[in-house]
Amino acid sequence: EVESDILRRVRTLLRELDGHHPACQCDRGMLRWTLHKKIDQNPSNSSILVRILVKELERAERGDFRHYIIPLLHTLMYALIKAPCISEELCGRVYDFCKKLLTLPKPFCTIGLDYAIRLKMERTTPGMLYQRMVISEQSLRSDPYPYQEKIFIFADPELLSKAICNALVTDTEAAQVSQSPRACMCYVITHAMQAALGEGCDMGSLKATLQDMPRSDVEHWFQQVVAAAECAGKEASTDRGQHAARLEEIYHTILSSSQAGDAPLGELQGTPLPNPSISFHLWTEDDQLWKELVLFIRPLSQSCEPDCLSQDLDSFEIPDIISECECCDEQPRFSVLSTDSGIERDLPAAAEEPGGPGSADTEQSRLQRKGGIKKKPSPLESVAFLQAGCNGPGAKPTVKAQRRAGTPPEPAAPPQRLHTARIVLLGDDRILGRLAQAYHSLRKRETRRVFLTPRLNLQFYYIPVVTGQPDPLADVDHAATGQEELCEVAGYLGRADPWYESNINTLCHMIPKLATMPSSPSKHLVTDLFITDVIAYYVRMGIQPVCFQVYAVKVFFNDPAQEPAEDVFLTELRTQVQESTSPRELSVTKKKTTLDGPGIDLMVSYRKVVVSDRAKELAVSLRSTGLVMKAIPADEAEDLVCLNVNITEIVKINNLSGRSFSAVANRLKSRYIKIRSTEQRPFMVCLDKDSRRTYRNVISVEVSPCLEPSYCLQKTRTMKFSLHETEDVGLVKYMAKSLLLPINTFAGVIQ
Repeated sequence: EVESDILRRVRTLLRELDGHHPACQCDRGMLRWTLHKKIDQNPSNSSILVRILVKELERAERGDFRHYIIPLLHTLMYALIKAPCISEELCGRVYDFCKKLLTLPKPFCTIGLDYAIRLKMERTTPGMLYQRMVISEQSLRSDPYPYQEKIFIFADPELLSKAICNALVTDTEAAQVSQSPRACMCYVITHAMQAALGEGCDMGSLKATLQDMPRSDVEHWFQQVVAAAECAGKEASTDRGQHAARLEEIYHTILSSSQAGDAPLGELQGTPLPNPSISFHLWTEDDQLWKELVLFIRPLSQSCEPDCLSQDLDSFEIPDIISECECCDEQPRFSVLSTDSGIERDLPAAAEEPGGPGSADTEQSRLQRKGGIKKKPSPLESVAFLQAGCNGPGAKPTVKAQRRAGTPPEPAAPPQRLHTARIVLLGDDRILGRLAQAYHSLRKRETRRVFLTPRLNLQFYYIPVVTGQPDPLADVDHAATGQEELCEVAGYLGRADPWYESNINTLCHMIPKLATMPSSPSKHLVTDLFITDVIAYYVRMGIQPVCFQVYAVKVFFNDPAQEPAEDVFLTELRTQVQESTSPRELSVTKKKTTLDGPGIDLMVSYRKVVVSDRAKELAVSLRSTGLVMKAIPADEAEDLVCLNVNITEIVKINNLSGRSFSAVANRLKSRYIKIRSTEQRPFMVCLDKDSRRTYRNVISVEVSPCLEPSYCLQKTRTMKFSLHETEDVGLVKYMAKSLLLPINTFAGVIQ
């Protein structure tokens, strides 16, 4: 009966992927959540669920139902991580299936390889996936596994209602209340014991013993369990039995420290998977994202002088303070003029007298460098850091380097990326436009002085939320924009990844609905679990990025004294004719409109997109009332690095009844485009559908793919030495040229 109920739930989940939505619309997006909650209530059924999901995966592969594979695999892995104990035979069966996926195209082979690596480790060391997840998410101190993760939820208070923001703050705070470090360490110990020993573990006695222990003892046994698991995972010769024997020793030692009796062993008991560490932020400052990331890497409580770092937060130059403030330097710096040429034979002969030519004192005195001016590392010296995913060397060591004859200096150990920041954006396309701005600013800051890149793994996630309230600052045209128009990115991700559509896009209307529900016990039962659980599931299992091109725009104004403005956008650029203000301009505009029709005369120069990818420059003059550049394609198969430009062209028609005008839609595709008003009449430019990012009195606009700041820096450096080179040479050839914004989903783009 239990197996048939689980199978029915899994088949219902698959029918939803085929477009057969449940009769009750409120169940959309909750099928996966209810399935996992059903197992959480009776953890002993975890093996049944895993076995059923493996059978469905094998059936999907044989029947060529590839769109089932990734959703079923994510569902299976999440159940396997939370399961109290999975047999080696069943774990091996899942591992063998993941290896089969390596013969399929992306993203199946990518996800299959990632899960195969994890499962190989889980087979040898049961409970390792759960253990590492809890340690990193809760930032538990552990030398064998020193990784830390944190979820930052960002919401724009001008885009979401106050009720939604308050509900999210309440839920995220409530999720952290019952999660003390001591409780999480107990969870790791009990889950590791049961995963390795199975029904031979007396969970009741173990939990009671740990509960009565002082925290220092709990931490001691936690470190012992983690060390045993990490050592077993690193040693290729260690098998499952040896690891179980080691944990059994720890298990009996823990129980022997108490007066626990020999209680009868019952069925498997589940260990809760704590909610990850989540912080909620109302995005009110442009530099707020960067500030939070810096404080995550180097909290105020760990710095030498919190006041020094606080002042630096206000001046937005934390890396300079961290490396240069006097409180953080071990030795004071003096400005000393050096006469040392750096050549050993130029050293004075007096340095060789004491102790003889071969003594250690002589060697030390001859080669010890005096304290001089500490040269700041140039950004050009750190260019290897500037690309995300680099493994270049870190900051210069604080100890003074010594030159030894014939011995090259040892390279500094690269700083490990021990921190992972998972940034979750709540809202519509407008908050993604702000994210593109912040990400571009962060990359430019890192180019000037590297700090976050070698230390932080940065992941972006997006949950669409639409309140249905129009933007009070928007124009009339924008006020009529539908909710689908405001969630183009979410629509694209949903078409590219059906599991994202099923689990995340359904939250678009569910979060506002749950936030505005009247307070009741049933409401707290749903909201306190559902919203937090879905966010946790998304950030844990959504590891495949979809990369969106960020576009750079340069805006020129009709006032020659006004400097051009530079900005970026992610989804849309819209232009609109600006109404004249002065009586003289109004009179001229009226005459022009009578003769040539509404709108303004534009010169559009663009580089046409052709199949051969060769540059084909075109220019056209036309009269238009406005245009829209869309960066998000309507079809997931289309190129993401291409702008779809829709120009409303005004065409003059002469007939017997007189002169008339008609609007014609003119469409083109381009990556580089320039628009200029030939009659010097200004127009307005709005970026990413956000009326707060509107430029007025614009006379010309240039749009192109935004370049990665580190690429621009290295390109400039290369051009200094090869002035006549037009193509990329040297290191530039291997650097990412365009700035791409990665947003994680469950599958990436499924072709």
